[in-house]
Amino acid sequence: MDQHGYIGRKMRLPKLQEQPAVVIAVFGSSSRAEAALECFRTQFSSEFAGVEPYWAYTSEIIRKKKGLPSLQETLAQVEAAGYRKVVVQPLHIFPGTEYQHLAETCAFFPGLRVFLGESLLHRWDFVRETLAVLEQDFLAPEQGLNLLALHGTPLAADPVNIVYLGLERLVADLYPNVLAAGIEGVPDHEAILTRIKRQGLAQRYRRVRIIPLMYFAGMHAEEDLMDEHGSWREALAEMGFAVECPMVGDSFKGVAHYPEIISFFLERLRRALTLADYY
Repeated sequence: MDQHGYIGRKMRLPKLQEQPAVVIAVFGSSSRAEAALECFRTQFSSEFAGVEPYWAYTSEIIRKKKGLPSLQETLAQVEAAGYRKVVVQPLHIFPGTEYQHLAETCAFFPGLRVFLGESLLHRWDFVRETLAVLEQDFLAPEQGLNLLALHGTPLAADPVNIVYLGLERLVADLYPNVLAAGIEGVPDHEAILTRIKRQGLAQRYRRVRIIPLMYFAGMHAEEDLMDEHGSWREALAEMGFAVECPMVGDSFKGVAHYPEIISFFLERLRRALTLADYY
């Protein structure tokens, strides 16, 4: 056997894939709200028949607890499988700090041309179409008050704060009985609760519905929003409100349970795949 034949047999390079790989990037969850991922998997399989996505998880805590791969690890797996192009679609609501970390990883990962899809609320028309879906769970003005619960960020200099504040302003202008507050940062939930109390809204509405604007309505909904102690629910109940939160089975309802919103994420994915075809 000559030297060239020996080297060729030893290397056995993987066959390069013609189509880009698809990676779904998600925060992850250690609570029962993880079942909401099945909503995405089912709709993805229906609309992208024959495509088997890779998965990546952005929460370091969740990765350590459950032995799940980071985006870097998943991209390395994709490259080893013979791909040279990959589309990463995050299931993130806001283009915040985690999204920026994803963008940096995608931009500088060697050996792959990576196309990053946009978040759910990446554009103002996306914000409006998402609100139009959430409206189905809003109480009418004669029924009560609605409070959109946002994740928020503790970083005052994070550019995503303009989206949080813009969303708060938009819902206040569009709806007579909808407010928005963040669990962290702005719009400050303590300030919003103070305004509700100062304006006597419990006497006007009697009933308030907290609507989590989060993919998973998991630990944040269970502890920060609806726990019996130290939560938004407790503060609102002390004002005289009857407090509720939409449920799906025995879990609080995150945006993953709206088929229309899953379709919005899949639209972001299709756009990124189109860009991958051209570039």
